Amino acid sequence: MSVFNQSRSYIIRAIFLAVFIVILAQLVNLQIFGRKYHQLARDNAVFAKIVYPERGIIFDRKGKPILNNVIMFDLMVTPAEVKNIDTSAFCRLMNIDTAEFRQKIVEAVVKNTRVRPSIFMSLLTPEMQARFEENGWRFSGFNLVARPVRSYPFNVGAHILGYISEADQRDIERSGGFYRMGDYRGKNGLEYTYEKVLMGQRGIEYMIKDNKNRLVGHFENGDFDTMAVAGRGLKTHIDVELQALAEKLISNKVGAAVAIDPKTGGILAMASGPTFNPNDLTGPEFKKNYQKMNLDVASPLLNRGIQGRYPPGSTFKPLGGLVALDEGVITPAFGYPCGGRYFSCGAGKPACTHAGGGHAANLRAAIANSCNSYFVDVYRKVVDNRKYGNTKKGYEVWEDYMNLFGLGVRLGVDVPSENMGNIPTVAVYDKEYRGSWNSCTNLTLGIGQDKMLATPLQLANAMCIIANRGYYYTPHFVDSLENETIADSAFMNKYRTRHDALTHISDTAFSATINGMQDVVTHGTARNVRIPGINVCAKTGTAQNSRIIGGKKWDLPHNAMFVCFAPKEDPKICVAVVVESGGYGGSSAGPIARLMMEKYLFDTLSTKSLADAERTANVNLMPPYLPRLQYLTDSARAYQWLKDYKDSSMILKFRGRGRATADSAAKRKKLDEERKKEEQQKKANQRIAAAVAILTEPKKNSQPSKATYTA
Repeated sequence: MSVFNQSRSYIIRAIFLAVFIVILAQLVNLQIFGRKYHQLARDNAVFAKIVYPERGIIFDRKGKPILNNVIMFDLMVTPAEVKNIDTSAFCRLMNIDTAEFRQKIVEAVVKNTRVRPSIFMSLLTPEMQARFEENGWRFSGFNLVARPVRSYPFNVGAHILGYISEADQRDIERSGGFYRMGDYRGKNGLEYTYEKVLMGQRGIEYMIKDNKNRLVGHFENGDFDTMAVAGRGLKTHIDVELQALAEKLISNKVGAAVAIDPKTGGILAMASGPTFNPNDLTGPEFKKNYQKMNLDVASPLLNRGIQGRYPPGSTFKPLGGLVALDEGVITPAFGYPCGGRYFSCGAGKPACTHAGGGHAANLRAAIANSCNSYFVDVYRKVVDNRKYGNTKKGYEVWEDYMNLFGLGVRLGVDVPSENMGNIPTVAVYDKEYRGSWNSCTNLTLGIGQDKMLATPLQLANAMCIIANRGYYYTPHFVDSLENETIADSAFMNKYRTRHDALTHISDTAFSATINGMQDVVTHGTARNVRIPGINVCAKTGTAQNSRIIGGKKWDLPHNAMFVCFAPKEDPKICVAVVVESGGYGGSSAGPIARLMMEKYLFDTLSTKSLADAERTANVNLMPPYLPRLQYLTDSARAYQWLKDYKDSSMILKFRGRGRATADSAAKRKKLDEERKKEEQQKKANQRIAAAVAILTEPKKNSQPSKATYTA
């Protein structure tokens, strides 16, 4: 071989050697050091299956589970893996059309990218789940994931317990990425407040897929799997039987009923009307039911126990009396010569339901008879107290008392969205009256009206303060947490701390007020709430009620208010009831409170009370304006839909209904005019007939008749 050929041979060998070394190095890199393709290969053969934990159970005070868990399945999709499937067959299987299929795929990509699993259809019915399990192997990219879903064996407590639903983008961002698409979280009520306790910890199972995309077993015998950890339970103060009774009694009504144990601040029951079955917000019908209730103008989703704002009316009078006693502007023996109206501010308002007879001879009698003039005068004495220099400073002192009673402030209950009610400030009146006002301007604050608003929870808590003679515990539902930690205790301690808000008020003042509230039941305005063997202390109230709907003022029956506690000697339950448009507090709200007290104190209802409960539950006091308001609201939504989306489908029924209404009105007007003409003609005919009868009447003598007539 020539030297030239020998040199070329070395070069070729060197090239082959270099290529071999490069290939070998790349293989070493891919097999040992590089993880990208290893992960891609693993993703093609291994499926990471999320295992959702069971949420913690919520128990009532007797250990009964108020809610539980059942297993349902979500259909998940990973868009990048949806390849070469029979879309038409899939749509027939899942009872959807191809347009909806495409829309759901696009939503999954937008929400969670193409390579991450997202919920395609949530909470399948058992029938749909079975169909997919039989045919799912035909559709790559789709799989079922088990999901523990809430069930409610007693069908009560919807406003208290709240509901769970899929975490949205805002939830994910707020959690710093802790939540992922497909995770469920508490959205309201106790489910929201105690989310970290109830939620548990998700797990992952790595499953091997075969060449038909079917799951055939655990990867590496489950060595890489992580177990799901179930959430912890909550023990509450709720008495589920009392809760069921309260919801039954408030049915067919708008309002709320709240019961609290004054010794602990534990909420025994909180019913809001109209209510709904909590099972309606779980399972595959969740979205449909939620949208329906959200559009209902009666607001069944609103928890009026903590969000309803009402003038307390006469239920406020025991509080006003205590403030005046503590300020020293009256004594328990102070009386007011009420003649039926209050004239000290010149207008003769407000009026009283009593006149004379010593019905306001002292504080006790004034509470029992609910004398408006007495408590208006008492309010003015407090804010006009000379030791404060002027009315505005005196009013600020009165406002501080209201806050100590829990009015005009959030109490801090352990469910979200509590409303603080309203106690107007000096600034509010200064703005409205340009700084020129006095105690006559807002004198009806003394009887729980003017701008004063309170929630039923605040009224029940105020009764706790009176029953306890000055102290209370922050109202709350949860008594203890399962396996409570130090961090848990730090959170719960605020509900276990006693607040000595008004313990400085003398026992004499409390006794006079409490005795007056007992007299309300024995011979006052609430005699129908007496319970044999139990000394009940109560106060009735009414508050004027009107609404402007469609430019028309609706004067409605008064809101019925009622507050009470029992037994007088050792209070165990405090109750506040509000029934909108219910009339007098003693007639519609009082019976609800009585039945709740009897049920809790005796753990049962007498035969007579069972009949009373049925009768009370069947009384329909739904406000009369609701149908009109629903029509106006729905038509406004339809017109807005037309404006936003140029879609007239929603507005057609309202146009048709409007035309029908107009046609009916025109027909009624035409009929009225015809009837009016007929009546006029009938009267005219009668007059003519009378005249003819006179003219043709036979003469009794020869003298001409002097009778006259008017045709």
